[in-house]
Amino acid sequence: MITFNNLCYRYPKGPEALSDITAAISPGIHLLLGENGTGKTTLLHIIAGLLYPTAGSVEIDGMSPRLRQPALLEKIFFLGDDMTLPGGTALAFAHTAAKAYAGFDAGLLADYLACFGLTGRERLDRLSLGNRRKSLIAVALALRTQVLLLDEPANGLDIGSKETLGRMLAEAAGDDRTIIVSTHVTHDFHNIFDGVIALRRNRLQLAATLTDILSAVAFTAGMIPPVEAIFAHQSAGLFRSITAAGADTETDIDYNLLYMALQSDRADIITSLINSHRQQQL
Repeated sequence: MITFNNLCYRYPKGPEALSDITAAISPGIHLLLGENGTGKTTLLHIIAGLLYPTAGSVEIDGMSPRLRQPALLEKIFFLGDDMTLPGGTALAFAHTAAKAYAGFDAGLLADYLACFGLTGRERLDRLSLGNRRKSLIAVALALRTQVLLLDEPANGLDIGSKETLGRMLAEAAGDDRTIIVSTHVTHDFHNIFDGVIALRRNRLQLAATLTDILSAVAFTAGMIPPVEAIFAHQSAGLFRSITAAGADTETDIDYNLLYMALQSDRADIITSLINSHRQQQL
């Protein structure tokens, strides 16, 4: 369990990047949503213990990442958007990482690399952006950490590799594992998420499970928007809409539409519906 308690972060001599974040994130795969510059990467850095809150706290199973205790750090891995690895090759880095991460599985690494058409012996500085990214993702997944933080993992990947990554993430999920994926590419990962964490203007809008969201709101598409639509967006001749869910409503989630709605003037209505449902279930 990852818990945030009135978490705030302000860059030295800079603006406040995160303000009053309070939430509890259970194991599962969570989509981290928000516009550019809203604090998503900063939040991931704080969870990983790479930045320290200026107020409030974050804890993982009751332990604070800012203390940088080995017993906790071996449970966390952060793969940044522009991260590089020492060692020259994925296998060389994995050999070093295995000393710090007790869950590392060399067999899994070989399997993941093979799925991407790589061996791990390729020099990272000589690979294309996409293949370098595939190597890093394979290592990150093979470490089998309890908490895995991925910042825009699909950057540089081709269509087939995005689908492969989606399958890998789904297979890597477990009852005791929390994976947070910050991405604007939701289509290829459509069926893997268990929850959504949404930030807007450096504040937390939403931290809810997929079940909570779909029990509170419904996602529809048609030639005209429903009269009861809370939010609607016209695309390719169809109106994609969000309405309050009925007792027997069953729809699939539209992450892109949810993102647009959360950036609109209808955001408070939607988050209120979802949070009200969550409170009723507690």
